[in-house]
Amino acid sequence: MAEKGVQLDRETISCSICLDLLKDPVTIPCGHSYCMNCIKIFWDGKDQRKIYSCPQCRQTFTPRPVLMKNTMLAALVEQLKKTGLQAAPADHCYAGPEDVACDVCTGRKLKALKSCLVCLVSYCENHLQPHFASSKFKKHKLVDSSKKLQENICSHHDEVRKTFCRTDQQSICYLCSVEEHKGHDTVSAAAERTERQRKIEVSRQQIQQRIQDREKDVKLLQQEVEAVSRSADKAVEDSEKIFTELIRLIQKRSSDVKQQIRSQQETEVSRVKELQEKLEQEITELKRKDAELKQLSHTEDHNQFLHNYPSLSQLSTSTDSSSINIRPLRYFQDVTAAVSELRDKLQDILREKWTNISLAVTEEDVLLSEPEPKTRAEFLKYSREITLNPNTAHMKLLLSDGNRKAELTRQQQSYSPHPDRFTRYLQVLSRESLTGRCYWEVERRGRVVYVAVAYKNISRDGRLHECALGFNDKSWALYCDTNSYTFLFKSISTSISGPGSSRVGVYLDHRAGILSFYRVSETMTLLHRVQTTFTQPLYAGFRLCYDGDTAELCKVK
Repeated sequence: MAEKGVQLDRETISCSICLDLLKDPVTIPCGHSYCMNCIKIFWDGKDQRKIYSCPQCRQTFTPRPVLMKNTMLAALVEQLKKTGLQAAPADHCYAGPEDVACDVCTGRKLKALKSCLVCLVSYCENHLQPHFASSKFKKHKLVDSSKKLQENICSHHDEVRKTFCRTDQQSICYLCSVEEHKGHDTVSAAAERTERQRKIEVSRQQIQQRIQDREKDVKLLQQEVEAVSRSADKAVEDSEKIFTELIRLIQKRSSDVKQQIRSQQETEVSRVKELQEKLEQEITELKRKDAELKQLSHTEDHNQFLHNYPSLSQLSTSTDSSSINIRPLRYFQDVTAAVSELRDKLQDILREKWTNISLAVTEEDVLLSEPEPKTRAEFLKYSREITLNPNTAHMKLLLSDGNRKAELTRQQQSYSPHPDRFTRYLQVLSRESLTGRCYWEVERRGRVVYVAVAYKNISRDGRLHECALGFNDKSWALYCDTNSYTFLFKSISTSISGPGSSRVGVYLDHRAGILSFYRVSETMTLLHRVQTTFTQPLYAGFRLCYDGDTAELCKVK
């Protein structure tokens, strides 16, 4: 009994972090004690978030508690060391809720190493030794530790089930075989095991044959992948050549039209200039004739006037003005109209044929992906109207503004019971599932807000790594503090530098496996980007930490 008491004392004065005796013990405000160095290292890892908690009860402290050596615990440790304290089994040797416990151990039970099908008892390493040391246990059948030993006992007769009833397809004891199973087709459990073992071997052979067949199929599919890739490369190369030829043809036609226009321009300008010169010569001649007639009209000698009149009154033949056809500002417009008509027809053809090309490409299951947005206007093209689901909200989260805003309050809300409700952590998920390309913005107020996405089957209750957003493989979260950000996935944190912002943008390309968080201000600043494979639809979510903290899904245009 004294030895057991010493063991209990050791457990009491052991550090739950290093699992060893306390060294320089300190007691934190919640009452739990740790090695001074262990709790310092634990809190140093939390220093960026300025939130310090007890590793056992999770109570949080702000600011960081000042650590002082617990002299009473230190003296107790030293005293127990002097009394010859023996090393107790390590924590991982004791049986947990999911382990098979030793049936012989008293007090805190150790993990069972083996179970005996004859004794119907599970043994730890220490209590198993007699089965190896004594010849009396030579015929006992040891198997890996099992919680199902009691299933070998008949519940009606409290006897070991060593017989199998093929009629009812169940294991029975020898008393069952002469009572309720009398006249049934019964054999020993060993014989039935042998028969079924033979069937297992047949099944395994069939499975192995199917594996070989599937491996051949996989190889064929790999060859198909390579063939698709080669064909795609060839199609790209050929299409580029064809489009290059089309561009070259259009450029040549453009050059031909330009050359024809310039040639016609030269012909028309030459013809006009020729006519222009004739008209200018006629004008000069007419001016000269006008001057002579003017001079004649001023002649005072009548005889001289009449003598010169016949020779001066005759006019030369005038250029026919009807041959000049002026079309102001309409030169070559017919050419422009013809080229425009050609362009419109080509566009119609391209639109029509492009549909066929796109269908031909998509029929090969090749995706023409769009580029990732860069500006806020581009992100808003994928904006989604998202609301919060009251059936998932923790009882201390008040939803308002059409279930778009969540606020942490001290007062319990009057939500009806629902299996989707978070009961341990102050969290809520959206009503709408998110697939394809989506974008939404979150306006936050207060000290700490987690902006996250999660699968619907994330646990609603349990330990931190089971249901807290960002602490498991079913959720991704951005921890938004007043002046900093931290990205969380599977409890792994990634610190993000840069000033904080009250608005966070979230972009999701579910099919491409892209999740991005942005600081929204005058520009979009990428905070963190995830590239992964999403296996289920996602749901937007929040986690709040302090009274009065709010998070709102914004209405964006």
